[in-house]
Amino acid sequence: MSGEAWAGVAVAGVTAAYALCSRRLASSPVSSAMVFVGCGILLGPVALDIVDLKHNSEPIIALLEAALTLVLFTDAMTVRRRDLRTDGFLPARLLSIGLPLSIGAGWLLAWPLLPGLTLWELALVGAVLAPTDAALGKTAMSSPRVPALVRHGLNVESGLNDGMVLPFFVLFLAVIPGTSAAREGASGVFWRALVLSSVLGFLVGAVGGRLLRAARSRGWVSGEWAQLFVPAVATAAYALALVVNGSGFIGAWIGGFAFGSALRRIPATQSRLPTVERRLPTVESRLPDTDPRESPGPSPAAPDPAAHFTEHLGELLASLSLLVFGAVLLGPTLEHLSWRIVGYAILSLTVVRMVPVALALAGSGLRGPTVAYIGWFGPRGLASVVLGLLLLEEEHVQGVELMARVVAVTVGLSVLLHGVTAVALADRYGDWHEKATTAGGKLREGTPVPESARVAPRRNPPPVSQDDGGWSTASMT
Repeated sequence: MSGEAWAGVAVAGVTAAYALCSRRLASSPVSSAMVFVGCGILLGPVALDIVDLKHNSEPIIALLEAALTLVLFTDAMTVRRRDLRTDGFLPARLLSIGLPLSIGAGWLLAWPLLPGLTLWELALVGAVLAPTDAALGKTAMSSPRVPALVRHGLNVESGLNDGMVLPFFVLFLAVIPGTSAAREGASGVFWRALVLSSVLGFLVGAVGGRLLRAARSRGWVSGEWAQLFVPAVATAAYALALVVNGSGFIGAWIGGFAFGSALRRIPATQSRLPTVERRLPTVESRLPDTDPRESPGPSPAAPDPAAHFTEHLGELLASLSLLVFGAVLLGPTLEHLSWRIVGYAILSLTVVRMVPVALALAGSGLRGPTVAYIGWFGPRGLASVVLGLLLLEEEHVQGVELMARVVAVTVGLSVLLHGVTAVALADRYGDWHEKATTAGGKLREGTPVPESARVAPRRNPPPVSQDDGGWSTASMT
C-alpha cells in the first residue's frame, strides 16, 4: 500500500473515531481542535511519519485551500450589514480599530524577538496571526451565561477578520522579492487580487444568489440540490479569481457577502415544494445535537438552510486541516523550539490581542471584565494555519521557516490554552455578569443585538428542525 493510501486511512480513522466520541467529548475540556492537532502530531514525521508535506504536498494544499474557501464564503454569507451598525458597535470597533492595531502590534513586537527577518517578513507574521477563529473557543462564544452582546461581537469578528486580513497578506507578500505575488508587483496585486477578484466574486455571488432565489420561488430546486448549489458558487468565485491571477480567497469572501444578501427576505409562501417534503421528520428534531451549555439562547434566527451542508463540510475540512497542521507544521517545529519563538507566541496571544482590544473598546462603556474576556478569547486557527502553510510554499523567502515555526507555536498554544480555559472562564465571566446585573447596575453588556446575530458560533451551526418554507436539514437526511 502506498504512503498516500496509508495517510488516507489514518486521517479517515481519526475522523471516524472522533465522530463516535464527539458528544462525550463535548462536555469535557478536550476540544475537537486538540484531538485533531494531537493526532496530527502523532501521524507526522516526528512519530509515525504517515503524513508528510514533502510527499503529500499537493493534496494537502488542496485540502487547506478548500477548507478556507468554504469557511470564508459561509462566514461572509451569514453576516448582515446591520451587524456592524449602531446595535453592532462591538464587532465594528473590533474590526475597524482592533484588527489593524493587532497587525501593527504583531509587526512591532516581532522586530526585537525574531532577528533575521526583513521588515516585510515581520509584517507578514503580524498579518498571518491577526485573524481569530470562533471554532477554537466555541463555548466562550456560545455559552448562554455570556451576554448576547459579547457572543455576537466575538462571533461576527471571527467571521469577518479572516477575510479582512487577506489584503494585508497579499500586499505584504507582493513587496517581498522572490515570492509568487512579487511577480505581479504591488500595483498588479492591488488591481488583480483586491479589485478584480472582489468584482468577480461579487458578480458570481450575486448572480448565484438570485438564481437560487428565483428557483426556490418557482419550486424548481430540491432541498438537496439547493444545499449542493452553495459550495458550487463558492468554488466558482474562488476559481474565477484564480483565472485572472487574482486571489481566490478574496473572491470567495466577497462572493459570500453577495450570495447571502441575495438570498435574504425570501417569503416562505413563495415556495412551491410538495407539502410532503415539508413534513418529513428529521433525526435532528428528535435527538438534540449540542451540549446544553453551548445553547445559543432563546429564539435564535437560523442561518439560511441552503448553507447547512456547506457549513458542515467546511467544519469537517477545517478539522482535517488542523490534523494536517499538527503533522506537517507543529510536530516538526517542536524539535526546533527557542525562547524567542515561544516568547513571541505568548505575546501574540496576550499583548498583541488584548492591548488593541482594550484600545478599540475605550469609551464603549463596557466593564473591565468584559474587555478582558473579549481580549483573551481571540484564538488563532484555520486562517493562520492555511496562510502559514502557504508561506512554506514560498521557497525563495529566506525567513520562511522561522515564520512558519512562529505561526505553528502560536496556533498550537492557542488550541491548548483557549480550549482548556473556554468553559471555566465562560462560567466565571457569567457569574460576574449575573452578580453585576443583580446589584442593580445598568450594564452596556445588556445592549440588545440584531436578531440575525442570535445564532451559534460559525462552523458549529445548531440543528434545524423548524419549518422554513419547505427548507430544513431533513432534505439531507
